[in-house]
Amino acid sequence: MVFLFGDRDSLRRLPRLLPAQVAPSWADLIAFVALAAIAVSILRGAHEMGAPLSALQARPVTLNPARLPEYALLTTLRMFAALGASLLFTFVVATLAAKSRKAELVIVPALDILQSVPVLGFLTFTVTFFMGLFPARELGVELAAIFAIFTSQAWNMAFSFYQSLRTIPKDLDEVARQFAFSPWRRFMRLELPFATPSLVWNMMMSMSGGWFFVVASEAITVGKTTIALPGIGSWLSLAIEQKDMRAVAAGVATMGVVIVLYDQLLFRPIIAWADKFKFEQTASGDRPRSWVYDLFRRTRVLRLTAAPLMWPARLLTMIDWPRARRPQIRLTPTAERAVSYAWIGLVALGALAAMAFIWSFVSRTLTWHDVLIAFGLAVLTLVRVLVLIAIASVIWVPIGVWIGLRPRWSARLQALAQFLAAFPANVLFPFAVALIVGWRLNPNVWLSPLMVLGTQWYILFNVIAGAGAIPGDLKEAAGVFGLKGWQWWRRVSLPAIFPYYVTGAITASGGSWNASIVAEAVSWGNQHIEAAGLGSYIAKATVAGDYARVALGVGVMSVFVILLNRVLWRPMYAFAERRLRLD
Repeated sequence: MVFLFGDRDSLRRLPRLLPAQVAPSWADLIAFVALAAIAVSILRGAHEMGAPLSALQARPVTLNPARLPEYALLTTLRMFAALGASLLFTFVVATLAAKSRKAELVIVPALDILQSVPVLGFLTFTVTFFMGLFPARELGVELAAIFAIFTSQAWNMAFSFYQSLRTIPKDLDEVARQFAFSPWRRFMRLELPFATPSLVWNMMMSMSGGWFFVVASEAITVGKTTIALPGIGSWLSLAIEQKDMRAVAAGVATMGVVIVLYDQLLFRPIIAWADKFKFEQTASGDRPRSWVYDLFRRTRVLRLTAAPLMWPARLLTMIDWPRARRPQIRLTPTAERAVSYAWIGLVALGALAAMAFIWSFVSRTLTWHDVLIAFGLAVLTLVRVLVLIAIASVIWVPIGVWIGLRPRWSARLQALAQFLAAFPANVLFPFAVALIVGWRLNPNVWLSPLMVLGTQWYILFNVIAGAGAIPGDLKEAAGVFGLKGWQWWRRVSLPAIFPYYVTGAITASGGSWNASIVAEAVSWGNQHIEAAGLGSYIAKATVAGDYARVALGVGVMSVFVILLNRVLWRPMYAFAERRLRLD
């Protein structure tokens, strides 16, 4: 287990490089060209995003194939901007939830609510806000789209990081206490390295989740406001509206090329680098590899040039910031319980105040009959979610374990899994409509698979991360004792992946509620098919600009997601934590 993102030895080595060791190599040339191309692409995309809002009307989205590379670049920049914001959000919010019991009482339910709020729900109330910040500028609309993509990425990463911090092995925790690590040094040398392998896999899943909702994020329609940002999402939206299957295929193919590129250029190198933070006591014989990672390790001039940029980060890991002195206030057990109850009461009061505000907004135009209708539709969506999560678990848990235990296969299937996870449900609308209409099928049943199309992969990616994190010594011990078949699953595999599976299932469940907005109401040209459920209720209200029903639908969905998490997923999560602490 590596506790440092760099050490003093590496700092001593760099200044002693001999002149022959810093001569340019072919690896330097390739790396320089790649970095220059990426820099030029970022600058061009940023220039496009900063244009006046009138430029969107002057150059509307078209199905001209020559513009697909530009659209792909802009969409990719939006997604990576959202990913950076999600990473910062994860480090701050998830760490606070894992460290403070009082903060956890607020943050975890808030994450439960936020992951259930559909992208359309966020867009309904944020487009006007961001456009008001930058009037007559495209940047306001860009920020609204980036924020919408952020809402499809951040919650999964936050839950993953929170789970990792809560399940740090007991022996590592004791070592950190013995060395009297300050909170900062503990975070940099223990918690962040331990959580990195799982976080990387969930970053990939979050990127794919952003692709799944990219159509709603870029082709924004809220009431009478319709804005189409140039990007693959708007391309697919226009192609579906015009029933142009060739354009749909071209958009999906471009999306696949982009996924392969950033998988090879970014995520594969990060996975190869993060493997050194894997917690095990024996050396792994089959480590993940990346040609890009190996290429940059062979560079000479580039590494020497980048060294001054890396030194501040490495020095930051070596700083041992002193603990903040807390006032020495000793409370009796009764007083501590009273403070805890008071905090819980304050949190509950805040939740009631929020519910009262929503009801005051909704009750101006709606009645209790509308509330009962929304709850009834939510029950139908709940049944779909539970059935689909159960089916996805039975299918993907064994497959995820098999892939996670074989790094070579993991490398081969990684880009394919990201592509499948990113595949927008909108692309399947023509096939779903043709199948349901042609065979006269029940939309309430046959539209349901579209809900889990993009969310089942949360389970797969987390199970792969859990299986890949099984220590090598544990696998060797299982082989020595001859554990096979169901006994191996019961004693080794399932206990090891269970916390990861629960994290994936929680996110998949919340994502399925979110995806119901897209899956329960589908259109292909002039044909429109609906399934009875809360998703179609919110989708219709959003298109109509009925903010009261949007707020009611989002509120009811949040209530159902919190109840499901508290009744089912959180007890399973607590059970997994207890098992790890006992081990």
